[in-house]
Amino acid sequence: MSEILFYHLTESKLEDALPPLLDKSLERGWRVVVQTGTPERRDALDTHLWTWREESFLPHGTDEQPNPADQPVLLTTGPDNANAATVRFLVDGAEPPPLEAYDRVIFMFDGHDQPELDAARGHWKRLKAEGHQLTYWQQNSDGRWVKKA
Repeated sequence: MSEILFYHLTESKLEDALPPLLDKSLERGWRVVVQTGTPERRDALDTHLWTWREESFLPHGTDEQPNPADQPVLLTTGPDNANAATVRFLVDGAEPPPLEAYDRVIFMFDGHDQPELDAARGHWKRLKAEGHQLTYWQQNSDGRWVKKA
């Protein structure tokens, strides 16, 4: 069964919190897919990931570009897993596909966006009722992740 984590953004924006988590995933040898709510958000994250750190770049691509299967991090708006990822990030209220194909699924949601909070709560209740093991992480005032449940 997939490990399911909920990451509650309270001190930073997704653009600041997501890249380090993707970087750590790649360091561990994981292939990742990031599902956004809209094509515009996917494209904005694509641009951001090329420049988020001056000393290096985060190798990635989108499902609209050639050879998505070759991407270690794939940005998408749909349920497909074109790069055979074992880790899936769901951001901006993206609707999750079936989760069985993943070792780890991470719901990241903005604590200042009521629709995202409501969606995350709905996913938590549904997945808990289905018998999944869930963990909940929230940012502290320093922006570090603290396990709350």
